[in-house]
Amino acid sequence: MKKSTQYANPGEVERKWVLIDAEGATLGRLATRAAMILRGKDKPQYTPHTDTGDFVVVINASKVQLTGNKAAQKFYWRHSGYLGGLKTESFAEAMEKHPERVVEHAVKGMLPKTSLGRKQATKLKVYAGPEHPHTAQNPVKIDLEA
Repeated sequence: MKKSTQYANPGEVERKWVLIDAEGATLGRLATRAAMILRGKDKPQYTPHTDTGDFVVVINASKVQLTGNKAAQKFYWRHSGYLGGLKTESFAEAMEKHPERVVEHAVKGMLPKTSLGRKQATKLKVYAGPEHPHTAQNPVKIDLEA
């Protein structure tokens, strides 16, 4: 008898809540770990075409760091669509105004650019400080170094 591959169905996926403390963490390493968990690649029942990932809560986003001189050299760009509508802000300015968006931008850049990737990105919750409203879900704190 030939064994077939077991694929996860969207209804039978069991989702957990994961808490990541970004204090002192490197932005890229934090983002890759969060993206892996959001996609479900850390689970044995990972299926590429199904959302098998968990919810991720990132706290202390305002304390995330970059290595080297990137804090002075990194810029975020957006365009309004009009002539001369290019807006830029440095990493330092972005962290001052909205540190949550910096972490969200890094994680979303590591997710697929498809409807599934957009669905997985909605499971990411980022907060600038140590408080978050998801204590009722009992998120499991993970260590980034592990």
